[in-house]
Amino acid sequence: MILPVVKLGTLALKTICKPIANRLKKEAGLHPRFRQLIINIAQANHRFTTTVQRHIYGHATNVAIRPLDEEKAVQAAADLIGELFVFTVAAAAVTFEVQRSSRAEARKEEMRIQELQEMKQKDEELAREVELLKQKVEELELLAKERGLAGLFNFRHGHVTKDEK
Repeated sequence: MILPVVKLGTLALKTICKPIANRLKKEAGLHPRFRQLIINIAQANHRFTTTVQRHIYGHATNVAIRPLDEEKAVQAAADLIGELFVFTVAAAAVTFEVQRSSRAEARKEEMRIQELQEMKQKDEELAREVELLKQKVEELELLAKERGLAGLFNFRHGHVTKDEK
């Protein structure tokens, strides 16, 4: 029951995030200072990924890497920002779900502990009651030995009066 709801919620969250991410990408390239910042980020990302790819494929890594032109850098950084936004929202949703689940488990565990304590208390009460019943049975056996079998049937209050002796 919970799994389809989670999947549906995740799908709805992604659907809502895409237009917001696209808006972020569009606005990212328009602000002059922010534009220069994202160009620098995109160029650094380009150098890093190119170096890693060259290293993976066994090509020379000490070769100069040509920077991206400005529009490609803006587009790459805007795409990166959009994807980071979607990823951040998804990560926040997962974190929220994990915390909610752990709180629910903690409540369940607390209830189990409380039930265990109640059962232990009831067990102790029953043990005291059994002990009390054992003492009463011993008293009855003692009285039965003192009075004999007939005395057991004439049992009144458990005390022997002076007249009976």
